Amino acid sequence: MKTVVLLSLSVSLLASCATPKVGQHPAANTPVEATAKEKLLKSEATDDLDDYADAGQVNDPLEKLNRVTFWLNDGFYTVFFRPLSKGYEKVLPKFVRRGIDNVFENVKYPVRMANCVLQGKGERAGLETQKFVTNTLIGVGGLVRVSDKINPIADIPAEDCGQTLAQWGFGHGPYIVIPLFGPSSLREFVGLAGDYAAHPANYGLYLYNGNGNHDWMYIPPPSNTLRSMPDQLEKYDAATQEAVDPYLSARTAYIQQRDEAAKK
Repeated sequence: MKTVVLLSLSVSLLASCATPKVGQHPAANTPVEATAKEKLLKSEATDDLDDYADAGQVNDPLEKLNRVTFWLNDGFYTVFFRPLSKGYEKVLPKFVRRGIDNVFENVKYPVRMANCVLQGKGERAGLETQKFVTNTLIGVGGLVRVSDKINPIADIPAEDCGQTLAQWGFGHGPYIVIPLFGPSSLREFVGLAGDYAAHPANYGLYLYNGNGNHDWMYIPPPSNTLRSMPDQLEKYDAATQEAVDPYLSARTAYIQQRDEAAKK
């Protein structure tokens, strides 16, 4: 009888030790928690794969070379472009930088207008012209973007040659990483060349020096590059900083952004 009682008490004691008290969590290595951790890891892995969903869709026959160029660009951005960009932001107040941006964007009117026409968007070309005239005359040569407060010229999607080629049915072609410039594709590279040729800010200044001679001053192109640098680096960082594979992340972000722009 005593043996039976002792066995009963032992079983009860073991059961009470094995059962968690109210408010007490199971041990950290229980099968239930292990399963939850596995699910979390699988979810994170799935999210990472979703970020690179284009990996098998983008035509990237030069991936090995592109990766080398990508990392060379990244190093150059860190050593040269970032300090230059930070210096630009530190020297010039934000309202001055905004005014410079407004002027260069206003001068880019021929690029936007021409591509509106090439895409058959006559109404939008007219709005672009109205926007240019308004900002030039009322906005003091474009320093102040008055158009932002006037409908329907406040939010006109900017058109470029890459979008025009997409509208004409041209696909991206092979993906390429251009030295210093960064992500692109064959279509977008051709479009970039067209935009560069049509942008008045890339022509430089041909000035009369007062002695019967003329001087060619190559000032606007470098200035345009410098003023756009902070925004470009910000976009680059947003696409790559927390990425498992920065190369694929930058490629995905670029292709998606250009595809979205072509639809507007």
